[in-house]
Amino acid sequence: MYADSGISANMADEGLHPPSHPWPHNGPMSTYDHASIRRGYQVYREVCSACHSLDRIAWRNLIGVSHSEDEVKAMAEEVEYQDGPDDNGDMFMRPGKPSDYMPQPYANEEAARAGNAGALPPDLSLITKARHGGEDYVFALLTGYMDPPGGVEVREGLNYNPYFPGGAIAMARVLFDEVVEYEDGTPATTSQMAKDVSTFLAWAAEPEHDDRKKMGMKATIILSGLTLLSIWLKRFKWAPIKSRKIVYK
Repeated sequence: MYADSGISANMADEGLHPPSHPWPHNGPMSTYDHASIRRGYQVYREVCSACHSLDRIAWRNLIGVSHSEDEVKAMAEEVEYQDGPDDNGDMFMRPGKPSDYMPQPYANEEAARAGNAGALPPDLSLITKARHGGEDYVFALLTGYMDPPGGVEVREGLNYNPYFPGGAIAMARVLFDEVVEYEDGTPATTSQMAKDVSTFLAWAAEPEHDDRKKMGMKATIILSGLTLLSIWLKRFKWAPIKSRKIVYK
């Protein structure tokens, strides 16, 4: 009588719960692994950006996080953006600037669906916030492709992944050993690339993460000092009053 008919009793419909991993940035005083963010961006650029957008991240967001200003300017200039109108009222193409946002792989949603058998690749800007499990889910999804177990049928054009709700996902496995060549020489294993791109997407969803923790530490130190000062001031002001002796004659 009180059951929700929209909730399935089959756990496969919800997807397998991803295992929890000890991410370096999960501690109360820890920060992102910025070398991993740089490698993760390389994985996104060379693999993921073919289908997935990153609408909320501008080139300038990478400055001081994973790349230098000169590197960011050079990467932005490799992409052409439509701008204008000019003095004649015409639109024109220009090299990208650090203030521009990451380019989109498709012109519109219809083109994205047409290029992916009707499936719409989600924007990855907030994917770790939009999915239960966050970066654990992204890592598990990227490394969880396998052959379907006995009795499970997967429609043609789909791939079996137990971490995806329903178990059948349109995105094929994209990470294979050495599919990218890291600039720093780190071995590009499947798990390493999945870890790095998950870290990058966690940063993309929360770029203020490190600054927030720094501000929190400063606030904790200041408030602790003010608390101790207020305790001392309270005792200094009230001690004579509380310890005085009133004698009536």
